[in-house]
Amino acid sequence: MPLRLTGDPAADELLARDAFALLVAMVLDQQIPLERAFSAPLALRERLGGELDAARIAVMDPDAVVAAFSAKPALHRFPSAMAGRTQLVARVVVDSYGGDASRIWTTARDGRELLARLGSLPGFGTQKAQIFLALLGKRFGISTPGWSEAAGPFGRAGTFVSVADVDGPEALAKVRAHKAAMKAAAKSLAAADPSPRPGKRDRRG
Repeated sequence: MPLRLTGDPAADELLARDAFALLVAMVLDQQIPLERAFSAPLALRERLGGELDAARIAVMDPDAVVAAFSAKPALHRFPSAMAGRTQLVARVVVDSYGGDASRIWTTARDGRELLARLGSLPGFGTQKAQIFLALLGKRFGISTPGWSEAAGPFGRAGTFVSVADVDGPEALAKVRAHKAAMKAAAKSLAAADPSPRPGKRDRRG
């Protein structure tokens, strides 16, 4: 089944065949719409002269990477920070996986090891690592034993909770609805709790 994450066939095709592009997209999937994050590797490749190579990015002048991210339209809300994070990830890919991002998952013995590898990448917390693991399992069909268990709630079948569940516009709308509901619930819970937030002065009385 063709990948359908971005609404742009060219961007989806790049993600489907280029493991490093997919990894970069996941790095950028933070505080921007997922279509924008997952389309960014194609734009970055074009800005770098038609090549998206971990080994090249790893040794580039950091200012040049920032310039590529910052050129209008910027690839992210925080282009400088994400340029730096992308370069750090590229260096890990080169230093630990011989420049081949796919080896992060193709050489992992099981889901636990793969989750640990993903979680150790710059900018990847546990949740982002689990979502990416679920994306690999659900959309790319990896056969790593125990991947769905390691992915936690994101690895469950029949859900619409993350980019891992997006296979077209309808699924994307369901994922968006779920995230909106979760955000509304969190906001309602916060409003119902009168206790002061950590780091904020309690001005009652």
